[in-house]
Amino acid sequence: MPSDPVELEIFKNLFHSIAEEMGAALRRTAFSPNIKERRDYSCAVFDGNGEVIAMGDHMPVHLGSMPMSVRAAIAGCGMGPGDVVMLNDPFRGGTHLPDITLVAPVYVERSGRRTHASADFYVAARAHHADVGGAYAGSMGLCREIYQEGFRIPPVRLMRAGVMDQDVLALLLNNVRTPEEREGDLGAQIAACHTGAARLCEVCARYGTAQTKSAAPELMEYSERLMRAFLLQVPPGRYRAEDFLDNDGIGEKPVKIAVTIAVAPPRGSRGRGRPPQILTVDFTGSDPQVEGCINAVEAITYSACFYVFRCLLAEEVPATAGLMRPIKVIAPEGTIVNARPPAAVAGGNVETSQRIVDVLLRALAQAIPDRIPAAASGTMNNLTIGGIDPRTGKPFAYYETIAGGMGARPGKDGVSGVHTHMTNSLNTPAEALEYAYPLRVRRYSIRPGSGGCGKYGGGDGIVREIEVLTDCEVTLLADRRTHEPWGLAGGEAGAVGRASIIRLNGSTEEMPGKFSTRLLRGERIRIESPGGGGWGRI
Repeated sequence: MPSDPVELEIFKNLFHSIAEEMGAALRRTAFSPNIKERRDYSCAVFDGNGEVIAMGDHMPVHLGSMPMSVRAAIAGCGMGPGDVVMLNDPFRGGTHLPDITLVAPVYVERSGRRTHASADFYVAARAHHADVGGAYAGSMGLCREIYQEGFRIPPVRLMRAGVMDQDVLALLLNNVRTPEEREGDLGAQIAACHTGAARLCEVCARYGTAQTKSAAPELMEYSERLMRAFLLQVPPGRYRAEDFLDNDGIGEKPVKIAVTIAVAPPRGSRGRGRPPQILTVDFTGSDPQVEGCINAVEAITYSACFYVFRCLLAEEVPATAGLMRPIKVIAPEGTIVNARPPAAVAGGNVETSQRIVDVLLRALAQAIPDRIPAAASGTMNNLTIGGIDPRTGKPFAYYETIAGGMGARPGKDGVSGVHTHMTNSLNTPAEALEYAYPLRVRRYSIRPGSGGCGKYGGGDGIVREIEVLTDCEVTLLADRRTHEPWGLAGGEAGAVGRASIIRLNGSTEEMPGKFSTRLLRGERIRIESPGGGGWGRI
């Protein structure tokens, strides 16, 4: 135990408040509605070894995977004071190409130019950019390899000693459809990193650098102890489950994700070494990686595991690297949960991550049924629309995820029209959407009756109908169109989602969950998102 638990609580809240303030700075200075309105971003604080010590209450799919990007940045670029490293490579800790991460070292006392090994802390900001090039506007299309999906960035310095590297910036901006918006959002991420660095220096000035740095490993050990204490309450055994994605967008075959959660019986620690791992999450038996874009990289799978087990703890437990020390994750290479290059991965971040959460919860429901909800909508309903804005004559790219129903919980109904699990974002307000893009929201409402029935009912999905005011390319990446969100304890499944196109002649064309098509000016796309599963028999 630390010598002063009160002091540890103070540092826990200090570090968390820094991550939250970084997010506020990013949101308030961003250019794109996707970041400033939908809040599709995440910020975190790391110690000098690249271990996470605090996360903002932002996007779970970003946060659990971000430490891998930070480690890749540290390994790939020796960062001195004023440097900022940029990357989005999914095979180096990224999620998918639109999620660009900026990593900055924090030197509390600057004494010349030092290497990354002597940085006191690191800060990182990740944000989903509405377009990073590629074959489809919005960079979220039905691709077969990552080279089609957009501009892939290894760890490179965007800033050197506080000065923007104009060559690197120009290379990126010349390969995207909306360069002004991308430059503005990158500037907002830099501002977030500067905010985090400044606040860390202020904390060190108040409490001392040595004391502040020593709080980081104590916080990680504290998180580990709390996770171990919880896992020891889970009945020992092996809990198996599987679930399916509808298809990969290329073929019609369902894609299986299988998991076995093995909980070891309590046993003593091994001398003075680290206590043994208590729980193993093994995805052996999941389908091989697929031709379409729903492949998840290892960082995504790890992130989903981090999220699920973090949710099982009390809210005040610090979200540090220590949480996963008692847990071993096995994700076989070359499978849907650990794809290898050159697999397309745009949908793995948004769709497969949701199904990984579903299958983990389904397995855990066998062990701790009084803690686990029924399946939520299980899809982010990723909608991208791109074309030429007639008001400016320039390209535009609109992206958003559309909410659905939350699964019912033991003792409580599910919430309707809410983003759940790996997404923690919002729908773009109609006013902001119509102001920024040549689009019109024709309908935005709850989808009544879509939640599964049960003693506690699943939340309803929503209906979102958008009219295009210019000829556009429209792409949808969605799931739960054939496989229903399951109920628990006898509760019924939620309704599957639907998508349709309303043509100029008034006819309605039903569409699959994953498609790309052209819409003429005045045509509409309607998304009806799935409801959540019910819990308990009526």
